[in-house]
Amino acid sequence: MIVLSGTIGAGKTSLTNLLADHLNKPAFYESVEDNEILPLFYQNPKKYGFLLQIYFLNKRLESIKEAFKDDETVLDRSIFEDSLLFRLNADLGRATQTEVDIYDSLLQNMMEELPDTPHKKNPDLLIHISISFDTMLSRIKKRGRSFEQIEQDPSLYNYYKELDERYIDWYNNYDKSPKMMINGDELDFVEDTTAQKRVLELVDNKMAELNL
Repeated sequence: MIVLSGTIGAGKTSLTNLLADHLNKPAFYESVEDNEILPLFYQNPKKYGFLLQIYFLNKRLESIKEAFKDDETVLDRSIFEDSLLFRLNADLGRATQTEVDIYDSLLQNMMEELPDTPHKKNPDLLIHISISFDTMLSRIKKRGRSFEQIEQDPSLYNYYKELDERYIDWYNNYDKSPKMMINGDELDFVEDTTAQKRVLELVDNKMAELNL
């Protein structure tokens, strides 16, 4: 199982598509377009932050269970990122420490309920996509989801900035599985076919190194 990580606009969906096609394996995506809670969260983070987090937890665990049916599935977001996102919301006053503690406990309990065999609970490889803050803002603007736009809510600028900075520490401290980083600015696989081929080569090399 390969899982991707990265901040908003990193290109997780694009790379998931590439890898799934390249490996000829099923892909699983974060539910966004049909997520009725996400726009509500942007309108009122304090009210809907905890509900959104539980929604994502439920959806991601469904994906993990389904992914267990195949050895080489690709998930477009790691479940281990969720705590980072929720802790950021708590630090920004959008959630309480009690809610964070409940969420972390629920995540741990639910992960323990996943079967140990024939698959490990953790991924075989985490691929982190690193992009600059400017690239993140540009892609958020380009994809045009109204509730994500800084023009609609200027406070989102500080939220995105803090999120960008925290991902650096999160990746450095991640130890649940082997990992690799793709520089999404140097290798713009979202737009550049040459970069796409190079990224796939890097992933192939890493998988060969891990005997995947």
